[in-house]
Amino acid sequence: MSCIEVEVRYGSTAEIAATLLEEGANSPADVFFAQDPGGLGAVTKEGLFAPLPEETLAKVPAEFRSPDGLWVGVSARARVVVYNTELVQPAELPEDIWDFTDPKWNNKIGWAPSNGSFLAMVTAMRVVWGEERTLEWLQGIQANNPKVFEGNAPIVEAVGNGEVEVGFVNHYYLYRFLTEQGEDFGARNYFLPGGGPGSLVMVAGTGRLANGQNEANALKFIDFMLSTVAQQYFASTTYEYALTEGVNLQRELTPLAELNRLEIDMVDLDDLAGTTQLLQEAGLLP
Repeated sequence: MSCIEVEVRYGSTAEIAATLLEEGANSPADVFFAQDPGGLGAVTKEGLFAPLPEETLAKVPAEFRSPDGLWVGVSARARVVVYNTELVQPAELPEDIWDFTDPKWNNKIGWAPSNGSFLAMVTAMRVVWGEERTLEWLQGIQANNPKVFEGNAPIVEAVGNGEVEVGFVNHYYLYRFLTEQGEDFGARNYFLPGGGPGSLVMVAGTGRLANGQNEANALKFIDFMLSTVAQQYFASTTYEYALTEGVNLQRELTPLAELNRLEIDMVDLDDLAGTTQLLQEAGLLP
């Protein structure tokens, strides 16, 4: 494959999606590469994506791509509960994330309400549970005096050193700590088996913008992201789930097929604004 010179504008998924919506047909972008499905859904609903070739879409299972063929998943990350191995036994952990509202988890939880992946999980809660029950969960966790962190990595670190006993994070952060600090690092992942919003698996994905001026290179970029080389990078270096066949998983990562994942359409996770508003109502965001 020939080299392509890429000019990149970096930012959070929500930030870049908002920019694309504001720019509309005048956007200079050819490709949108988003960390979570919320941004992909928002751009889809505005009609800014062009359909992708069937041979590109076919590389990824149907549940990890747009049902209309407008974007394709590149990698996946699972929401998990990370727990301290000295303070918590797996048998003590609940099947569903709702049960962390139990007072027995008082002063034991770490979370990051402003983090993008947390917002995606709460959006899934709103889709599955509705607004009232989701707000009840947020208030129930607040009643247990959780420690607030800026992101996933600080939560995993805090769980590992016993500052908190459990935390709500993406799966791959733990493996970075295990790689850097060794198998004695005091935390492990727990994949909630209940199949609810706490068992959400999210995709990072990409699509070609309909008004882009470099269609051929945009498609080359997307196909490269689905190549064995790129997919193995995601599996080996960032410890995410590759979405194409023939890629080796790293460490003791539980295969996607063995997870009791939440069944949800990725395009339904686009209402990040509504989630932000709910978190503000709960007093978790300014």
